[in-house]
Amino acid sequence: MQQRVALCRALLTHPRVLLMDEPFAALDALTREELSLELQRIWSERRTTILFVTHSIAEAAILSDRVVVLTPRPGSVGRVVDVPVPRPRAFGAEAHDAALAAAEAAIREALAAQRDELGSAA
Repeated sequence: MQQRVALCRALLTHPRVLLMDEPFAALDALTREELSLELQRIWSERRTTILFVTHSIAEAAILSDRVVVLTPRPGSVGRVVDVPVPRPRAFGAEAHDAALAAAEAAIREALAAQRDELGSAA
């Protein structure tokens, strides 16, 4: 409930950009999915730019049009992955499974490449 109130409070001012730093991290799976759908609905109505930080690859693919994979220290843009999947999107939506799986794979590849670079630099 606190996350819903925080999101509501942030939207009251009709911001052009909404910054969200792991807002669903402490939620159970069903509530996380529910809020993901609600966030997509809000975006479709307002078209507010949302910068969403997450460690969940599936969440990044579902919610994003573009995923920016950051490098570790110092943080910089490692790779940008486009997610060309039509909206609305949902977890487990069969119509988009292949496209979402491809986006998730691209994100995983970017993360693995960074890990390999760190390992070879050590």
